Amino acid sequence: MLNSKGKPFKGPLIIISGPSGSGKSTLVRELLKDKSIPLEVAVSATTRKIRQFEVDGVDYFFWDKDKFKKEVASGSFLEWAEVYGNFYGTLVSEVESRRLRGAGVVLEIDVQGAGQIRKTGEISKSIFVVPPDMKACEARLRARGTETEETLVKRLASAKKELEQSVEYDFTVVNDDLEIAVEKIKGFIRPLFLER
Repeated sequence: MLNSKGKPFKGPLIIISGPSGSGKSTLVRELLKDKSIPLEVAVSATTRKIRQFEVDGVDYFFWDKDKFKKEVASGSFLEWAEVYGNFYGTLVSEVESRRLRGAGVVLEIDVQGAGQIRKTGEISKSIFVVPPDMKACEARLRARGTETEETLVKRLASAKKELEQSVEYDFTVVNDDLEIAVEKIKGFIRPLFLER
């Protein structure tokens, strides 16, 4: 895509991270509803089991560990990590095809993946989503109905550690009021498209 000066414009890479239960997925869904901002989500690959209502190729590419490891070895991932015993990764092909069309690509990834992207030198803007408090975080995780007590304890302990890394991000938003949080993120994102 060309900008107003006839030069190639590559859409921005936008990283959204935050602990489990912070509401990242809900925020991303709300952001995508605003068609005035050309945003798309790169579909990640994972080895975790598909959940009810998820669709392969839409929510994630659900792969087995052998396939995932082969793709890691072939350099197919922009970033990848093992989280709670499962692999998650962002495919370069999913990101670049969208950015070359001028879309801003949203990566909803954990702090490990965001750190990997920073190390590559890839230019990106990053947003860290903070839950209002740990009680709200726990309540959101319980409401999902996907966690055992054991995994819930692990996720909450991990959330506390992840919160310490928010200083590594360009922008931090507290997801207390969904509408306000979405508007704050839009305010941060919109200027990324002005120099088109």
